[in-house]
Amino acid sequence: MNLGVLASHEGTTLQSLIDAFASGRIPGRVSVVVSNNGDSGALVKARRAGVQAVHVSSRTHPDPAALDAAIREVLVAAEVDLVFLAGYMKKLGPFVLGTFQGRILNTHPALLPRFGGRGMYGDRVFAAVLEAGEAESGVSIHLVDPEYDTGPIVRQCKVPVLRNGEIDPTALTMLERPRACAPRRNSCAIVLRSISRTRRSSHCTSTRRPIQLSGMQ
Repeated sequence: MNLGVLASHEGTTLQSLIDAFASGRIPGRVSVVVSNNGDSGALVKARRAGVQAVHVSSRTHPDPAALDAAIREVLVAAEVDLVFLAGYMKKLGPFVLGTFQGRILNTHPALLPRFGGRGMYGDRVFAAVLEAGEAESGVSIHLVDPEYDTGPIVRQCKVPVLRNGEIDPTALTMLERPRACAPRRNSCAIVLRSISRTRRSSHCTSTRRPIQLSGMQ
């Protein structure tokens, strides 16, 4: 399985995925990393691991349609089976969404459909959870559609909001802490199981054909 990763910032999730593939926890590899930020840590981590690293953004392609086509071209050229958004802060365009229909996963640091949508990311999500007085929050893995955080949910894991009104961000940002989501199961493992499950359900063999998923609630 070839995984294409899109990331905007430091690439902590990306590193967890690279390490997991290298250790053989699931078969396959990260075949390309695409970032809209030419100075991102994700690109640095990709190059360090010998993974193709590509900066594609509105700076390299000012026209939105050209940008969408360029991202699609990079993913197809890398023979990507599944696309994973690891802290990618931009919407995907119709070329990418159409080519990889049903094969694009995103992580969100809350229990969707709550605390999702435009502008809800990172510390903003944590702050909204605390302000709402939630007893628990968590990580959602979902399929990507044209809108923010509205695609079908593949898997969720929950973490308690502490009584002092704090929430441990490491439980929600894929930093591979064993206590992250449940005993003996960290958030990276949630991602890997979701990737593996998506691959099995999709029977994906080519980036040139949309894949229909089934049985993923």
